[in-house]
Amino acid sequence: MRKFILFLFCFACLGGFVEAQRWALNAEGGITWQVRPGDAPHSDHIEMSGLQVSTVVRYGVDANGAFLLNRGMVWPLLRTIPNNTHASLMRKMGWNPLENVLVGNAQLREQVQSISLDGTMTVRSLCPVRGGEVELTRVLFPSTSLPAFCEKYTLKNLGDKPVPVEASNVRSEILTPKERGVAGTYHLIQSLTGGFSRQLQPGEEVSFYVTTAGFKEGETEVVPDVEKELQARKSLIQTFWSSLVFDSPDPVINTMFAFAKIRGAESIYQTAGGLMHGPGGESYYAAIWANDQAEYINPFFPFLGYDKGNGSALNSYKHFARFMNDAYKPIPSSIIAEGTDIWNGAGDRGDAAMIAYGAGRYVLARGDRSEAEQLWPLIEWCLEYCRRQLNEQGVVASDADELENRFPAGDANLCTSSLYYDALNSAVYLGKALNKPGKQTAQYAREAKQLKKDIEAYFGATVEGFETYQYYDGNDILRSWICIPLTVGIYDRAEATIAALFSPRLWTENGLLTQAGSETFWDRSTLYALRGVYAAGETEKATEYLKFYSAQRLLGEHVPYAIEAWPEGNQRHLSAESGLYCRIITEGMFGIRPTGFRSFTMTPRLPAEWDHISLKSVRAFGSDFDISVVRDGEKLAVSVTSGEKVVLKKTIKEGQTLTVSLK
Repeated sequence: MRKFILFLFCFACLGGFVEAQRWALNAEGGITWQVRPGDAPHSDHIEMSGLQVSTVVRYGVDANGAFLLNRGMVWPLLRTIPNNTHASLMRKMGWNPLENVLVGNAQLREQVQSISLDGTMTVRSLCPVRGGEVELTRVLFPSTSLPAFCEKYTLKNLGDKPVPVEASNVRSEILTPKERGVAGTYHLIQSLTGGFSRQLQPGEEVSFYVTTAGFKEGETEVVPDVEKELQARKSLIQTFWSSLVFDSPDPVINTMFAFAKIRGAESIYQTAGGLMHGPGGESYYAAIWANDQAEYINPFFPFLGYDKGNGSALNSYKHFARFMNDAYKPIPSSIIAEGTDIWNGAGDRGDAAMIAYGAGRYVLARGDRSEAEQLWPLIEWCLEYCRRQLNEQGVVASDADELENRFPAGDANLCTSSLYYDALNSAVYLGKALNKPGKQTAQYAREAKQLKKDIEAYFGATVEGFETYQYYDGNDILRSWICIPLTVGIYDRAEATIAALFSPRLWTENGLLTQAGSETFWDRSTLYALRGVYAAGETEKATEYLKFYSAQRLLGEHVPYAIEAWPEGNQRHLSAESGLYCRIITEGMFGIRPTGFRSFTMTPRLPAEWDHISLKSVRAFGSDFDISVVRDGEKLAVSVTSGEKVVLKKTIKEGQTLTVSLK
């Protein structure tokens, strides 16, 4: 009875959080804000990235209905001095190119009608002119390959009389101080091209282009062909959207998943140290972290099948492997500045466990024996490092956790030991796939079995009345990371842990608080928790909270991606969190667990109100396959197909685990 009352109370709270949504799904697969009277003023920010540039677009509509735009430009390859974690060249640029445009012999007065997002930003405005009206459409996006942010502006005459229009070509250049750049002076160029002076006939339209670009001294200045760049950006988005396609009866979750693939995969930079996935947020570029890259996003990339994603994952693990050592000193938390330096400011955060966890899952899902052979020594080293850090109670000691002392983590934390446990299990599967000695894989299996017992003995506790986990020895306040065991297959305390996660002490309108009683939230723990709740079989509860979270992030006031944290970082759209969102579906709802280069187990969870879910064009395990789960009375009809081949077709009970072989 107590559990049922708590369940009802939590959902009453959940319902109380629901608010009117500013954005709505559109027919093209994106989202649109139809700006209506009373909507403005409103502003927001979104990050968009390419191989040589990232831009945090701060945008909005002012009280008069005009569009607001400031470009937070980041050039990860233009390094500044000191060349540390945050040393990408950054500039905020608020130039309004419409100052150089005349319509009807006067400057435009616009009323924004709509803003749409689909991997680009499209802004549609109406501008009154004498005797008629002109439509102004902006399309904003980063170049996929050049160090430039691009903007296309189109004027269309909606009236029945010609309108004189004029746009003046502009080029302005900023030279940065030579002594502040690793490569000396950098050239930042903003330009308006495609200028004209003409009579715009009724129904006719004309376009001009704006670019913001950055170059090193001596590099050839490239003026982007914005039309070609726009097609390249659209093609890239379509590549993401046509791979690993999730379909369910809930269009919001489907669309949030589609958007998460964009943000998760676009934030990869072609650095001097090879492809590097970066969190972003006007802080973290041309560098890798043991949590964001090795643990969060890399295990996802094989499922998407994006070549640069897989390339960046392999490259990141190779960079970490450079720091293996016979003395078993800690691997750095982060490798920065295009691979030329490190950051280790919080000491050992459990980084070896993060790397072993992510690398094991990555190489199994990738299905590439050559890559697995390359990374096996790194996985072995990280596992041995963790073994050497076991305390007297058998759990892994570390200086901190991934929150880097923002909140207490004791001398040994639940997250690190849980990741080590999962990494040992992956090493058993991987060792067998690579034909490693049976003695070695058997030892890993024994260590995992013992560690599971020690996790229960050391961390299992009653915290605030819930039979869940203490995050560290002596912890008596609920923490969001109590969800971690659920994501690695430890369900001994699942019922009470889930009740604690969704209790008013932790759950808020922004997901999970990091610590009960605080105001701080980090999306990563909410995303881990939702994945774990699905894995533990609490399908209905997980789905209701996933629906709520997805609507907030995709259609609310700050859209369209998972965010890092608040109050720190002002809810930046850090990239790896979007990978964690996708893993709610692949590892949570579908329950996929890699077990070999061509095999995995799957425990699908179909919500009671849904009749189907599917994943199409899954690119993992060296294959391209589809998964379908359809309700069949009280059971689930599950099929896995690869082209014309039926790999598996079976009707199962809810919660049953299937073994899938793609050989």
